[in-house]
Amino acid sequence: MRLGADHVRVQVPATSANLGPGFDSLGLALGHHDDLEVRTLGTDEVRVDVVGEGAGEVPSDERHLVVRALRRGLDHVGAPRTGLHLSCTNRIPHGRGMGSSAAAVVSGLLAARGLLEDPASLDDATVLALATELEGHPDNAAPAIYGGATVAWTSGGAARAARLEVHPDVETTVVVPIVRLATSTARGVLPSVVPHVDAAFTAGRAALLVHALASDPSLLLDATEDRLHQGYRSSVMTSTWELVERLRERGEAATVSGAGPTVLVMGRRQDRARLDAVLDEILAGSSGWAVLHPEIDRSGATVDRL
Repeated sequence: MRLGADHVRVQVPATSANLGPGFDSLGLALGHHDDLEVRTLGTDEVRVDVVGEGAGEVPSDERHLVVRALRRGLDHVGAPRTGLHLSCTNRIPHGRGMGSSAAAVVSGLLAARGLLEDPASLDDATVLALATELEGHPDNAAPAIYGGATVAWTSGGAARAARLEVHPDVETTVVVPIVRLATSTARGVLPSVVPHVDAAFTAGRAALLVHALASDPSLLLDATEDRLHQGYRSSVMTSTWELVERLRERGEAATVSGAGPTVLVMGRRQDRARLDAVLDEILAGSSGWAVLHPEIDRSGATVDRL
């Protein structure tokens, strides 16, 4: 496979996984984006410039996650290796449960697509499979690729995803803390076995959530109840769990975003003023939280040749 371009631009949305009961399967794309520009070089040099999140912290060479994903995409189709100059503008918070690593992986794979003479050789299904290989699970990568809400699963060892049309009245709010939390830490406190009654309860709520997102947002509070993972994680994100509980007590459909510690609230547009008032009251006098109101990204990641 030959290269067909030497300069591409990629934009990838933040994502929130789980959405309460949809553990490792449901995800939602948010209108808060990372931007990437890639230029090929006539040498073997790899240079990564980062502005925003991760600047001065992440590697600036072949070890960078975007570079590794880009290389994986090119290798998958037998394209030649080349020198690279990456310019990353990162807005998605790192270590906060908003899909920053999935965004990096998807952006690298889509950059590889854009560089190829035949971009169709890295179609969405292939990108999802390669992203899952690098990420370990598809729940964040799927909405980053397809946009909107997605249900992701594996069949025969292969990652699959279906896109859900989200009701136009549904909107999102994220409450992002200053502190970070490693996904491995959040997963490390989960039990290997859960009571059957809790598993059955959560399965029912996950099914209801699909209906609430697509057809009846008034059901979001009930639909986002979970007994599978969030309560177990409360010990490693006490402030996050306290905020989730206080919001839910006030009738807001709050969940832990991904592995946390960000809080995701889904609701109806007509209820935004009520939510803002509740957040103002709960967060009054506290510091270390940023409240964002990203639109749902309904188109997913994009790549353009320049």
